[in-house]
Amino acid sequence: MLTAKQEVQLSKYMSLILRHTPEQYGIVLDARDGSCPLEELVHVLREQKGWSNITEADIRQVVEQSDKQRFEINDNRIKARYGHSHTQVQYEQGTPPAILYHGTHEQAVTAIEQQGLLPMNRQYVHLSASTHFAELAGKRRGSLVLLQVDTVQAIAEGVTFYFAGHEVWLSGPIPAHCLTRVAKG
Repeated sequence: MLTAKQEVQLSKYMSLILRHTPEQYGIVLDARDGSCPLEELVHVLREQKGWSNITEADIRQVVEQSDKQRFEINDNRIKARYGHSHTQVQYEQGTPPAILYHGTHEQAVTAIEQQGLLPMNRQYVHLSASTHFAELAGKRRGSLVLLQVDTVQAIAEGVTFYFAGHEVWLSGPIPAHCLTRVAKG
């Protein structure tokens, strides 16, 4: 059983491998869904300093306990649900709720209100069906600002949305006029 600190460390390491640099660890992700065999990830992690005793149960613990629900295990394959910066993982197009949320910080909001939401160093813009996940993402880097996305208007503008699972939606760039700041309170 991992401690809370070890869970966070392992989650970050798994994110690095599954979302950003799988090839550096000899992992080839399935082009359709970005998954790899769970046993392969266990093997790779055991070769890393400080993780030689890692077990499949430890990885399952991280997947189940993650507040952001970054990972998914299905049929003994693991994947990062979202946040990829390497290869384009394919998602099924979906129809989102009329309103989605994006969490950001005060330093970024002026640029977003001028240019819209952009994927930046990732493949997609990350959105949430609830304010909870948007708040988790937004308050990592400073004073939280929540943005509301009018998906009906965005779809009319040609934006495509993809459901990544567990309240997370992905999209291409979102025009600034489809965004509204959520009032604090």
